[in-house]
Amino acid sequence: MSETSAEDRIWTVPNLLSFLRLLGVPVFLWLILGPKADGWAIALLAVAGFTDWLDGKIARAFNQTSRLGRLIDPAADKLYVFSTIVGLLLRDVIPWWLVAVILGRELFVVSFAPVLRKHGYKALQVHFLGKAAMFCLMYAFPLLFLASHTGWYADISRVAGWAFALWGTGLYWWAGLLYVVQVRQLVADAKKE
Repeated sequence: MSETSAEDRIWTVPNLLSFLRLLGVPVFLWLILGPKADGWAIALLAVAGFTDWLDGKIARAFNQTSRLGRLIDPAADKLYVFSTIVGLLLRDVIPWWLVAVILGRELFVVSFAPVLRKHGYKALQVHFLGKAAMFCLMYAFPLLFLASHTGWYADISRVAGWAFALWGTGLYWWAGLLYVVQVRQLVADAKKE
């Protein structure tokens, strides 16, 4: 199998895991906003976080990386973060300012897409800091959700959840700023040619 055809693969285990994560997004929103089945919603978030880690491990270990995987994996991550912050905001679990800071970063990064396209680039590779930020946020939200309940675990979950949320948000913005540096370098290189 040539390298080009390997990159064009669709039916891989990592892609299947990413598709399943995508299918879980509306289920999560229904669980949190409809029947308010919080236990199932938290379990679904935990499974989504685990499969996010697992699909990357499998892709690298078994040479199952693909163009589609590089597209749907971050898309699934972003949809989970977006749906989770909206659901938790509507349930009064997280404050509006956290949602504004996270969505503000997304709008900031997306605003550079026309510049990339103008110079012939589609998208940049996801930076390690972006992955670390997503990791933190994927752990923060279930913990903050647990913290909104009563029980022995609530205080522990609140402290750990806010630690992950603040670290994740900070890293998310840092990765966004690095993205801008990358875009500026690409534009400068394109102008030299």
